[in-house]
Amino acid sequence: MSAVLLAVFSDVEAAERVRVRLVCDGFPTDRVDLTALTAPGRADCEPARTAHERFVQYFGTLFGLEASALRANEFAERIEHGAAAVTVLPRGAVELERASKLLDRAKPEELMQRDLEQRSWEFAAAPHESTWIRSVWLEPPADAPHCIYCRLFPGTSHQAHSTQ
Repeated sequence: MSAVLLAVFSDVEAAERVRVRLVCDGFPTDRVDLTALTAPGRADCEPARTAHERFVQYFGTLFGLEASALRANEFAERIEHGAAAVTVLPRGAVELERASKLLDRAKPEELMQRDLEQRSWEFAAAPHESTWIRSVWLEPPADAPHCIYCRLFPGTSHQAHSTQ
């Protein structure tokens, strides 16, 4: 199973601000999810008749349905009463640390986690701030066009666009 961080907030606006902060910090949008009554997110894709059942299935899937059916139901009820949740699926120790700090600073009502110790990390983020590659030099083939317009419009002469 993947590592999961789940933060529950009393209102949708607070959760949305945290989600935006996470995305601005570099988390991919497919790894950060907002769940609220007005914006159910991935919970809306669950195969159930009612919104409550979809929320229960979603939270049950995140934390293991058998072990936490009661908690999943509690989360669903909180969402139905105006709360919102932000789910983060970190891909490495660096993302886990960054997500934990950002979520903690936002002061959620509750912060849950799963499988943070038993994980196989993908190492999606580097532990340092500098880039690995600073510049790339590409040598075009000898017969390649020498400007971008000649590449975009093959068959036209260079003079046709260089005099405009």
